[in-house]
Amino acid sequence: MTKKFEFNWRIEVPELLRNGSTFDRWFEDKETTEYEPNCLFKVDEYGFFIYWKSEGKDGDVIELAQVSDIRYGGTPKVLITLTFIINMLFVPMHKRLSWMRLSFQVDPKGKVPVKVISKTFASGKTEKLVYQGLADMGLPSGKSDKIEPKDFTFEKFKNLYFKICPRNDIEELFQSITKGKSDTISLGQLVQFMNEKQRDPRLNEILYPLYDEKRCTEIINDYEEDEKAKSNKSLTKEGFIRYLMSDENAPVFLDKLEEWMDMDQPLAHYYINSSHNTYLSGRQIGGKSTVEMYRQVLLAGCRCVELDCWDGKGEDEEPIITHGKAMCTDILFKDVIYAIRDTAFVTSEYPIILSFENHCCLKQQYKLAKYCDEIFGDLLLKEALPDYPLEPGHPLPPPSALKRKILIKNKRLKPEVEKVELELFRSGQFEAKDEVVEDASAPAAPPAEPPKQEAAPAEGAPPGEGGAEGEAPPVQYTGSTMACHPWLSSMINYAQPVKFQSFETAEKKNIHHNMSSFSETAALNYLKTNAIEFVNYNKRQMSRIYPKGTRADSSNYMPQVSHYLYRVI
Repeated sequence: MTKKFEFNWRIEVPELLRNGSTFDRWFEDKETTEYEPNCLFKVDEYGFFIYWKSEGKDGDVIELAQVSDIRYGGTPKVLITLTFIINMLFVPMHKRLSWMRLSFQVDPKGKVPVKVISKTFASGKTEKLVYQGLADMGLPSGKSDKIEPKDFTFEKFKNLYFKICPRNDIEELFQSITKGKSDTISLGQLVQFMNEKQRDPRLNEILYPLYDEKRCTEIINDYEEDEKAKSNKSLTKEGFIRYLMSDENAPVFLDKLEEWMDMDQPLAHYYINSSHNTYLSGRQIGGKSTVEMYRQVLLAGCRCVELDCWDGKGEDEEPIITHGKAMCTDILFKDVIYAIRDTAFVTSEYPIILSFENHCCLKQQYKLAKYCDEIFGDLLLKEALPDYPLEPGHPLPPPSALKRKILIKNKRLKPEVEKVELELFRSGQFEAKDEVVEDASAPAAPPAEPPKQEAAPAEGAPPGEGGAEGEAPPVQYTGSTMACHPWLSSMINYAQPVKFQSFETAEKKNIHHNMSSFSETAALNYLKTNAIEFVNYNKRQMSRIYPKGTRADSSNYMPQVSHYLYRVI
């Protein structure tokens, strides 16, 4: 790039982490168990690795990007790779990471084994090149030799790398610049190369001026280590390679790496990373439900998770989460709420939407509300923000106004009904009158035989609704209850689900906090038949797309092919 930009990719690592602490290390999987007492754990100065060593044992190292979570009393069973703001795109950083990893893999005496270095570069012929390269630099080079970490500097590692992996393409480029007549690039040749080959001709010459001798002299001073060449204002091949591998030749403009995203638009203007039937770790029928899935998807960056809530049948009548009537295992609703609280904002401060599919009786809905209120505390958004009232025509708040807030998506009572019932509840006079209570463990009814001639679709219903390509889902699912406890209802604000009628009706009502869910088949049909209306709908209010019922293997549709273009969750 031609406009200098100081990009600070280095994160400051606290001194406490660099100095390290002593822990007992316990490793366990299906086949092996390891116990290593009194390990000194440290984080390197760049914050890339956590490495450890105990007396009489080899040192070991893992990348911090492999650490998904830190918990008291236990460890996660599955690792999730997270993204850190480090210069991972650029070749020098990859080399530095490789060198650091080698430097931490010491033997019991604290030295780097030569065999570890040779293993890094492969084997066979390359192995001999490693030994020869180490010998040329005056380092121990025998297969059983060891090297002091202070002697194995990054510069020596880099020189070894270039001996083993020569860059023939750069050699050809270097020869074309010098015309094969010199071992260095002169100042004039460098100016010509920068303006004719490196500089983007589309750039504005006022904002991004052409290279001159002054700027090219700065390049030589920054990247040339040979004092003789530097005094002659020329660049050796090694200095040229250092320049090409520097941040000044990044594959993207460095100022773009710090470019902020506009998070001040209404919530409906964003694609929201979502999960369907979050609790399942395998198939949709007969699968295993686990609390851990909520932790893992939130740590992976998901911002919308689903909770299928059913009545618990034990003596304590604790509400459960399960895939109702699909023969899946159960987990406690309360445990899921704790897991969400602990991991909701580890990787992002932007809001979380909890999509409730509520099949609970009013008595157990009270527990849903109680746990959300007590466990989430101030994280739960219990009422609308003053600047974004729940009135027709008022837009949804932006993500920036909802940082570290949890929103609940659940059916809400009519305002006048909620007000009366909430007052009765607070005064202790509310009487719970339920619909027929559903049983999550009851077997599902087999799918009904489709009629020979399909009836005309209801007004506003999309063509093809109710199944994909004529396939019936393996299980018929019961819709969520229409009854809602007033306390739970009072916690619903910007994600109020309603049955979709038509685009015309939604536009006429102009209620931005109403949202509807569509099967992937129905949504795709809308994209084919009412694309403009669907786009305008999603500019105003949120949509949620769920996979078709035939995806019993938990496969996903491809949102980037269609739905991402229309701003749906």
